Amino acid sequence: MQPPRPRCGCPTHDLKAPVPPGLSEREEREWRYQRYIKEYLRVIAGLDENVARVLHYLDITDTSDDTAVAYTSDHGFYLGEHGWFDKRFMYEPSLRIPLIVRYPGVVPAGSSRDELVINVDYAQTLLDLAGVEPHPRMQGRSLLPLLRGHVPEDWRQAMYYRYFEHLDVCHNVQANYGIRTRTHKLIHYPGHGSGQPGARDEKRAPEWELFDLERDPDELHNRYDDPAYAEIVKDLTTQLTDLQISYLDTPEHLS
Repeated sequence: MQPPRPRCGCPTHDLKAPVPPGLSEREEREWRYQRYIKEYLRVIAGLDENVARVLHYLDITDTSDDTAVAYTSDHGFYLGEHGWFDKRFMYEPSLRIPLIVRYPGVVPAGSSRDELVINVDYAQTLLDLAGVEPHPRMQGRSLLPLLRGHVPEDWRQAMYYRYFEHLDVCHNVQANYGIRTRTHKLIHYPGHGSGQPGARDEKRAPEWELFDLERDPDELHNRYDDPAYAEIVKDLTTQLTDLQISYLDTPEHLS
C-alpha cells in the first residue's frame, strides 16, 4: 500500500523521517529541501571517500597502469538553482554531467576537454578500450580519441536531450527535449499527457525556450520569441529534428 501523497513533494520514505507537525506549507517545503539536500550531499561525500579507496587499492597493487577508471553520473543536480532540487529539466545544472577518467599512459594527468559528449558514448568507449567491436545498432561514439588528446574532424557540434515522463506522480516535471550547442540551447515541452497510472495527466499547450548561453549562462531570459533570434531558432529546430530522427526518436513538434 502506497503512503498518502503529502501536500508538497514525494512520500516521506524518500526523506527517511516523518514531517514535523504544525508546519505551514512553506515551512514544510523548506524542511523537505534541507532534509533532502543534506542527505544528497552526504551521499556525494561517501562516494568521494570510496572512490579514493578504490584508486588507492589500484596504486598499492601496481594495477593502476592497466586500469581505466571513470567517474560519472546519470545527471547533474540542482542545489537551489532556479529554486529547485533534483534534476530532469534541461537547464545546465542538471544537463551537465561529471565525467572524470584516470588511465595512466592514455589520459594525460590533469588534462581536460570541452568537446560535447553524451552518455550514449560511454558503452562505445568501454568496448573500444576492451578492443571489442560495437553492435551496429549502438548509438554514440567512442571517447577514446578525446581521451588521447585527439579531436576527430567530424566530432559533434550539438547534443540531444530527452526526458519522457510527463507530470508523473512524484516529480511534477513536464516532458521535454531539446538541443544544446556550444552557444545556444533550444528546449521544447510537448505538453502531452503521460498515460501513466496515477499521473497528473492533464494536457498542456506546447511551449519553447531558447537560451543564449554566452550572454545568459544562468538561463534566465527566454529568447524564443525575440525577432533577433529568429534565424537561430529556425536553424536549431532543423538540427533538433535531424538529431531526433538519427536517434530513432519522434519529433513531436512536427505533429
